Amino acid sequence: MRKYSVIWMLIVLCSCGGADANFKRGEKFLALGEYFDAANEYKQAYTKTPPKERPLRGQRARKLAYCYEHSNQTQKAIAAYRNVIRYKQDDVQTHLSFARLLLKNGNYKEAAAEFRLVIDSLPDNVLARNGLKSAQMAPEWKKEGSGYTVKRMDMFNSRRSDYSPMFCGDDNEQLYFTSTRNEAQGDDLSGITGNKNGDIFFSQKDDKGKWGKPQTIESGLNTEFDEGACCFSPDQRTMYVTQCASDPSYPRYATIMTSNRSDAAWSKATLLEISRDTLSSYAHPAISPDEQWLYFTSDMPGGVGGLDIWRIRLTSSGLGGVENLGEPINTPGNEMFPAFRPNGDFYFSSDGHPGFGGLDIFYVKAENKKRTQKGNAGNPAGNTSETDGAEPVTRSSQLRIVHPGYPLNSQGDDFGMTFEGLHNRGFFSSNRGDGRGNDHIYSFENPEIMQTVKGWVYEIDAYELTAAQVYMVGNDGTNLKLSVKGDGSFEQEITPGVDYVFLATCKGFLNHKEELRVTESKESKEHVLQFPLANISAPVLIDNIFYDLNKATLRPESAKALDELVKMLNENPNITIELSAHCDYRGSAQYNLSLSQRRAESVVNYLIEHGIAKDRLTPRGYGKEKPKVINKKLTEKYPWLKENDQLTEEFIRKLENNQQEVCNELNRRTEFTVLRTTYGLFDEKGQLKTIPKPKVSKQKEEDDSFIIDF
Repeated sequence: MRKYSVIWMLIVLCSCGGADANFKRGEKFLALGEYFDAANEYKQAYTKTPPKERPLRGQRARKLAYCYEHSNQTQKAIAAYRNVIRYKQDDVQTHLSFARLLLKNGNYKEAAAEFRLVIDSLPDNVLARNGLKSAQMAPEWKKEGSGYTVKRMDMFNSRRSDYSPMFCGDDNEQLYFTSTRNEAQGDDLSGITGNKNGDIFFSQKDDKGKWGKPQTIESGLNTEFDEGACCFSPDQRTMYVTQCASDPSYPRYATIMTSNRSDAAWSKATLLEISRDTLSSYAHPAISPDEQWLYFTSDMPGGVGGLDIWRIRLTSSGLGGVENLGEPINTPGNEMFPAFRPNGDFYFSSDGHPGFGGLDIFYVKAENKKRTQKGNAGNPAGNTSETDGAEPVTRSSQLRIVHPGYPLNSQGDDFGMTFEGLHNRGFFSSNRGDGRGNDHIYSFENPEIMQTVKGWVYEIDAYELTAAQVYMVGNDGTNLKLSVKGDGSFEQEITPGVDYVFLATCKGFLNHKEELRVTESKESKEHVLQFPLANISAPVLIDNIFYDLNKATLRPESAKALDELVKMLNENPNITIELSAHCDYRGSAQYNLSLSQRRAESVVNYLIEHGIAKDRLTPRGYGKEKPKVINKKLTEKYPWLKENDQLTEEFIRKLENNQQEVCNELNRRTEFTVLRTTYGLFDEKGQLKTIPKPKVSKQKEEDDSFIIDF
């Protein structure tokens, strides 16, 4: 009997020794932030600790619960916290963490009891009070629902984590996201999550609107490290991406990197140094719609608690100062994954505000707007409605935080919004219903009755002008400066009952103005505007000008094009133009010269009759002296022509008969060329006249916006 007792003691001693070794390895992993690996070691240490050593088992269960919690293994964390309590090693923080996990797991009744325990000791604890409200109200909020429809998008998802989708492309034809799927670079598993490190993948939409299979990015962007949430600059030439490097001997923190796109390839990412504080994390970048701020998540000192949302100013000379968004957006919990809807509404995820548990999505409206929206969302965060609004980027206690309700939010983690244009639809990520805690991409939509304007700015008879600016002014006080996308387009929400003026400008081109009156509508409507800008330094074709055969008489169908020319001259009152008419090579030179001169004079007479000053117009007939020079745009329509081809008689006669006729038609044209841009600016003595300055809005001076006085 004595022999067996000795053997048992030796087994216990060996187990204790092994447990201590596991515990020390767990401590090492935890110091590096590698929660998954630490949990495995703590579990071994806990299992090897004899049951009679109750305090030690409880202490090791606490370590295990903490690591399970931070590696998103919710149910295992709940079980571990139960052991902490069972072995009487619990404190107030234990019950708070336990309650928050129960909430995330949907155990609302038990969570409420745990939150009450915390409040008994800490009556002013924000997380406990908000948690109790969540546990009490979540079933009712879920029953109430909202106007959102949500669908899991399996064409993007894998058996691992796929999260933080982000639209890219002028027509939102690409979707970028992070994935830990097998195709991600590297072979090692992350000590933080137990999965492979994430890489950035993308899916391409085809001409029929169908999303393709996710593709890897064949460039230096992805590494063996963990690439996370990303966003894009407005011109979509720069990617801001979260990256978390690893080091076997030193804790590494998330950083924000930038990658530049050349053609279709993304460059190797380089560090964006937000602060010289290397002991804080910087993640989840988002660019504000006005392009002036980079928003991000950080645990840097000076925050409200946990992870907070911060912002840093983007200037032409680099990064400006850093600001914490403060309360009420940030809480003692975690606020993460900032995102913007194009209309300026600010979205983020939080586990500190009242919600369903885990990370819930919240938003703050950019400004007061009246929009009819189908459905009535629950609002656990604040007593406001879908039409309440506020400016999201100020540190103000007056901000109204809106909870979009179920099913956009769930008891799991819901985060990472991206919007398809101005409409309230797009994609987000969630780990709802996944027992392993993996994230997956979902679509969302909440139909709204809204009116929008979409415009295109381009050079007459040529391509889009991506450097253009569009000024939008409404009689309700609207005063916006809009940038155009890579295809020369812009989109903006508009309000029924408002008169709008849009002025498109671009250096080297004449201005173009459009007016729009918006009436009420019972369904969504998109208003389309065109802004063809005339080049100041090159001849501009006046399309659709027609004359009677061998005559200078303008045909009635020319009126529309000529009226547009009148409008353009009125919008640009300081220019003078040469109005030129051209013929093809057929006929005598003298006849063509005379005919083209009379045709140019006919156009000038029309302009004068419609109010344009005679001294702003110079008619000139060139006959066949100036053959058409082919621009790049025409080569798309006529592939047999090359850029800079000159349609001389010699060139045309070498072509096939049908091609010759096309070239002769191109030569028969009416154009105008800007001669001066200073008409009416000087007095009789040659002195510059005093020109009324545009009215400057003091409120908008900082961003160079101004009210256009038409």
